Amino acid sequence: MVVHQHRRRRGPAGEAVLAAGVALAVTAMSGCAGDGNDDRPPAADPAAVVRGAADALVRTGSARARTAMEMATGGTRVTIRGEGGVDFKNRMGQLLVMLPADVKGKAEHRPITELLVPGALYMKNRGAGVPDDKWVRVDTTTLGDGNLVTGGATDPLVAAELLRGAQQVTYVGETEVAGAKVRHYRGTTDIGRAAGSASPGVRGALEAAAKGFSKDAVPFDAYLDEEGRLRKVRHRFTYVNNGVIDVSSTTLLYGFGTPVTVVLPASGDIYAGKIAD
Repeated sequence: MVVHQHRRRRGPAGEAVLAAGVALAVTAMSGCAGDGNDDRPPAADPAAVVRGAADALVRTGSARARTAMEMATGGTRVTIRGEGGVDFKNRMGQLLVMLPADVKGKAEHRPITELLVPGALYMKNRGAGVPDDKWVRVDTTTLGDGNLVTGGATDPLVAAELLRGAQQVTYVGETEVAGAKVRHYRGTTDIGRAAGSASPGVRGALEAAAKGFSKDAVPFDAYLDEEGRLRKVRHRFTYVNNGVIDVSSTTLLYGFGTPVTVVLPASGDIYAGKIAD
């Protein structure tokens, strides 16, 4: 198991959001189909195919997305789910992130709206002392994980860009994801290598993650369709923050070409006060 540890200094907002995200994981009290039998390898080099997944998504333009982030620590396990859309060309996205019912000690709660843009994460209905009508803005380049984990969902664009550092990749075989025929690849990706090859809008966040994690290697399973588009990817992160936390982050992409509109909040709607831990 690869163990990562945050070492990068963060600003007050980033520190508070990250601490709150970890607190959600440890205070709350989870899946995918198997592969087919066709194990014939495709003609192209598996690592090269996986490293090109982000470019294929940019050519596609946009997609709908579902996310699932399962966190486990000390016998406690919680899954945070999200749904929304991503504009890969303009590098923007929007997710509704649903926390488990017992995270806040009540049966129902409002989902968190997250806006994903280059270098920043905007969150509404964040709680932790933030007024309901205000947004929290976090500079993802100041987060020790580059927002791979903090927001409760790995930004789908960043999840794809992270594969630019893919190495030791093997072709597992053909299977189906959401009714689409795909090829399953398995390997590890190097965060630092991915940061060096990433698009400018994502590079800063991955550089932060490369500095914040003590080790760069991240195991993954990636599922690509015949056009090279990423249909599903699962990354497995492990880091130390008041105990070892294992994270399995899954992104499912579908509905390619669906228009995605992201409207950023006005400066007066962004909360500038203290965020409770």
